[in-house]
Order: sequence, then structure tokens, then C-alpha cells
Amino acid sequence: MPLDRRRLIGSGLVALAAGPAKAAPPSHREPPTSRPAGVLELARGADAPSTPTGLAIARGGRMFVMMPRFTGSEPVTLGEVLPDGSVKPYPDARTNKPDPKDPQATLFHVPNGVFDRNDTFWILDSGLPEGKGKPVPGAAKLVEIDITQDKIRRVIPLDAGVVEHSSLNDLRIDVRDDRALAYITDQGQGGQGAILAVDLASGRVTRRLADHHSTATEEGVVKFVELRPVMEQKGDAPAKHPKGGANGIAISPDGRRLYYAPLMSRRLYAVETAALLDSKVSDEDLAAKVQDLGEKGMTGGLTTDSQDRIYLSLQEHNAVGRRWPDGTVEVLAADDRLVWADTFWITPDRWLYISGAQVNRRPEYNRGQDLQQRPYAILRMRIDADPVL
Repeated sequence: MPLDRRRLIGSGLVALAAGPAKAAPPSHREPPTSRPAGVLELARGADAPSTPTGLAIARGGRMFVMMPRFTGSEPVTLGEVLPDGSVKPYPDARTNKPDPKDPQATLFHVPNGVFDRNDTFWILDSGLPEGKGKPVPGAAKLVEIDITQDKIRRVIPLDAGVVEHSSLNDLRIDVRDDRALAYITDQGQGGQGAILAVDLASGRVTRRLADHHSTATEEGVVKFVELRPVMEQKGDAPAKHPKGGANGIAISPDGRRLYYAPLMSRRLYAVETAALLDSKVSDEDLAAKVQDLGEKGMTGGLTTDSQDRIYLSLQEHNAVGRRWPDGTVEVLAADDRLVWADTFWITPDRWLYISGAQVNRRPEYNRGQDLQQRPYAILRMRIDADPVL
């Protein structure tokens, strides 16, 4: 008897909406030692065709997810999440078919995208053919999209900032009256990363902090998600630790400071954007200006609010954390549905959204078995600050 796909999706949404099962209260409870974590509510269950690591929400409420091509077989890399949870290729199916002969007009491997203060949609394409390997010439790019017309407005090539082992991952856009800049993390494919600074007006791309310890994998670190260590497991080969350099990125409200962290590291770093952008500042001098802000847990995505507080996707705890400017870190909410907490988005009406990407359930971490469960949870909670615009 054939399975009814709509019934399966519906049952998944019911399970997501129900939230985690509650354990029976213990007969004796110790007095609480800290404020308990808050709660998250289900904003939408995204029936994405593959792992959605990126999330962006327009002012009018349109929601978009980015699905990197980890293997090359993924049918869509950029999609719009419709109110019923279905995901359609965006801006259309043709653009989502990578074409090495037309790399500027088609999308290869989109890990993330953001809206700027003018509600312009910026897409980061890493240009990877199968989630790895040398970026396809001309395919690594920033794509500016007008969502009122669902059309690509322009493309900014990033070839000048990528190298053979690049894996561009996250993006922040800083558009103000006196500047139009983009910052991109390159997590690398072997653990050595970098940060790209892009002048959106001229298209000039600068690669900075390459091979610096703040953009590289921290050796010996183990990430635990859903009570299991995340290890690459292929066939009968021994399991090995994944690598991941500069990954999450965020910007201060005034645009003067960039926060970032490697995927495989518990440290948070910061650097002044003026130094990052100044070609007269040598790589050696720039490295000396990097600040180690201390431990922040194992995270994926980062974001900041108007009070310069940094939100942390605490992947080992299925939780949302927040770091205050004085270094204090608090856990705002935890939820079993938040599997591999990844990308944040803050809306003008002060909702904080967070996606559960389920990367740890992918086949490469489970000896070829795909344990991902659709739909993917997009959760949210109220906060007491505005987004950084």
C-alpha cells in the first residue's frame, strides 16, 4: 500500500508541535541553583528536501532556507518555505540547477543568505560541486536578489578570495549610509579557514586571517549532539573527528566589530572591522589585533542584537545561549526539537528564530544511514531587543 506523503508530513508536524516528552517529576528535587531555561515555540516545520543549514526571514514574513549540496545530489540549494511547510526552489528550479558553463547564473552550494536593512536578499554561493573539492571557477559568488520581483539583481564574484580548499560558510551584510560591505567566513575543507571582506560597491574581495588559529579547527575537540559524539563514519574505516574552521559570524550594532568562531572550537573571537578592511594593516599586525573572548560552548550560527549581545546556537545542549558584553553567558531556552541548532534570525517585532538543521543525523556521521526526520523544526522565542540593521 503506497504511503500518503501528506499524512507523513502532517504527523511529523504534530510531533514537532507537541514538543519534547516531559519526564515524570522526581520525588525529591534539589533547590534550583540558577534561572531555568525558557521555552521555544514551533514557528514552522520545513519539509525541506535536504539539510537546511541556513535561514532568513524578510520583513513581510517570507521565510527562506539554504540547503548546501553536501553530496551534489541535492535537488535544491535555495528554497522558500511556504505557510504549509512545503519548500519550493527559489527563485526558480532552473537557477537551482548548477551549470559549470554558466556559473554566475546558477546556484551550486548555498550555505547561507541574509537580508540587509533595505530588505534586499543576499545569497552566499560557495561554488562547490559536491560539498567538497575545488570551487568551480566563477561559481563562488554573492547574489543580490530583489524579492519583490523574485529576480537576481546582480552577482559579485568571489574568486579572488577563495583558494583550492575553501568552503565558504556564513555571511553578514553591513549596508549603511556610508558603507556597503560583506563579511564571509571560510571554514576550509581541512580545518584551515579565513575571513573574506567584500566591498559591495566596487566588488573588491580581500582574504584575511588565513591559517590564523582563530579561524582554524581546534584540534582534539569533540562535539556531542543528542548525547553522541559527532564523528565521520564511512564504511569500515575508523571514525574520525570532523574539521571546521571559521563558521559562525556576527557583527556589532555599530559595525565596528566582527565576532566569529570556528565550527570545531569552544572559543569566540573578535576583530575590529577597520583593521580587517585596511590593506595597510599587515596580516601579522591584524593577527595581533584578534581578541579571544573566551569559551562559549560548541556552536554553529551566531547573531547579535541591538544591545550587542551575541546569541549562541548551543548544539550540544539543544539550546539557545546569549553572551552579554561583559562576557556573561546565559542559556535562554532549550528544546529537544532543536537538533543541531544552526542559524538565527531576529525580526523587527523581536522574535528570535532558530533552525534545527539535524546535521549530526546525516549519513556521513552514521555509517551511511540517514537519520534525519522531516519536517525540520524552525523554532522561535520573544527577546527584549531589536535586530542589528
